[in-house]
Amino acid sequence: MKRKIISTDKAPSAIGPYSQAVQVGDTVYVSGQIPLDPETMEFAQGDIRAHVERVFENLKAICEAAGGELQDVVKLNIYLTDLGNFGVVNEVMSTYFQEPYPARAAVGVDSLPKGAQVEMEAIMIPGSA
Repeated sequence: MKRKIISTDKAPSAIGPYSQAVQVGDTVYVSGQIPLDPETMEFAQGDIRAHVERVFENLKAICEAAGGELQDVVKLNIYLTDLGNFGVVNEVMSTYFQEPYPARAAVGVDSLPKGAQVEMEAIMIPGSA
């Protein structure tokens, strides 16, 4: 199967040698997103809640560029520099997803690119919701 590169200007451009997402067959692998505003390439203004919302908006834009929607995400990996923010992630996530929820992992890490507090990556299958 050939790879199809997914790209949109509605999500931050890659800050390294990677694609926003890659589709192989029916599966779309969405690269890790941090809370960068796609227009300014600066962190979203506000607190951790605003950062988590920005990350979900970035994921959503990439899913849509791949012909799907956020609800089509089957696996979500969340990386947090402070697991004390896990509750905020859950609250915000519940506004973006309805049951059935994707499989998920939440991992505490020492640091993330550009000093971000949160990063998320996803696997999506368009039309699977």
